[in-house]
Amino acid sequence: MRWSPSKLENNGVDGLYRRNQVRSITFLAMLGGILVLTILLSLRAGSYETPLAELVRGIFGRSADRKINIVVQNNRLPRICTGILAGAGLRLAGCVFQAVLRNPLASASTLGVAQGATFGAAFAIVVLGFGSTGGFGIELSAFLGSIAVALIILALSKFRQVSAEGIVLAGVAISSMFTGATTLLQYFADEVQLSTLVFWTFGDLGAVGWEELGGMAVTVEGLCAYCYLHRWDYNALLSGEEIAISLGIRVRRLTLINLILCCLCSSVVVSHVGLISFIGLAAPHIVRMAVGNNHVYLIPGAALGGAVLLLLGDLFARTVISPVILPIGAITSFLGGPLFLYLLFKGGKRQ
Repeated sequence: MRWSPSKLENNGVDGLYRRNQVRSITFLAMLGGILVLTILLSLRAGSYETPLAELVRGIFGRSADRKINIVVQNNRLPRICTGILAGAGLRLAGCVFQAVLRNPLASASTLGVAQGATFGAAFAIVVLGFGSTGGFGIELSAFLGSIAVALIILALSKFRQVSAEGIVLAGVAISSMFTGATTLLQYFADEVQLSTLVFWTFGDLGAVGWEELGGMAVTVEGLCAYCYLHRWDYNALLSGEEIAISLGIRVRRLTLINLILCCLCSSVVVSHVGLISFIGLAAPHIVRMAVGNNHVYLIPGAALGGAVLLLLGDLFARTVISPVILPIGAITSFLGGPLFLYLLFKGGKRQ
């Protein structure tokens, strides 16, 4: 039986798809292993030196030393869980922003969404009188600040037909405006309010307890589930809005719902851990180098990548000049800034 050119071509496409599938699954498994290793390293980092086996027992409260159980369950483990959820949530928001706006530079920090959420939280603390544990009030105010930015971005993208580069520039301008407004609030704040606002500016994974983790977990896991259910819609958007519409996708509705959900997730994360920049920009692009633009693998891969990056950044912040803990927001900015410049120069060379 002779092979026709079409059969040879189909076999070649199938073979390429299977190789990409194996490579993507292998990469996801490798990321999972790196995440487990990072969790163990983060569990051991700290001034309380303890064998790793005892720390693992301390997770379940079965260590022979009661102090180890207390340190692990009340300090180190909540910090690790916070880093995993915050990294995955910010990364998911960045990945979806890039998909629905079709802009590789889009993320919660570059579009000003995170800065809007930070201003909303600061407004709730200084003007509305919520304390540092204001809970739902701060989260609601942060969400309203982020959704205001998202609506501006959506209006510029859809109604004014601003280019992808223009959207990023608009995000930079919006970020500057909200940062200036947050600075003004700091100027008029008292000592207690000022210390709380500095927390939002620096970012901190150590101030979140088990009670706050519940709400963050529900939000991030809900966004994960929604994004994975719509993974094929994101793949269709890669081919252009017209093709997506021809496939029966309501693009405007999909864009609006995704922007709202991503702003909700970003605002919840920011209201708990403060402003952490560039995780949503860096993680998707790092994972995209290995798995490509297929959101079937990009969504779980970038979620794992975001968790790993934030945990590694927090591990570096805790150990580089121990016992002093550096602000995690500064560490992630050092990571994301060069990547942002690289993407800009890469885009400029293509034109």
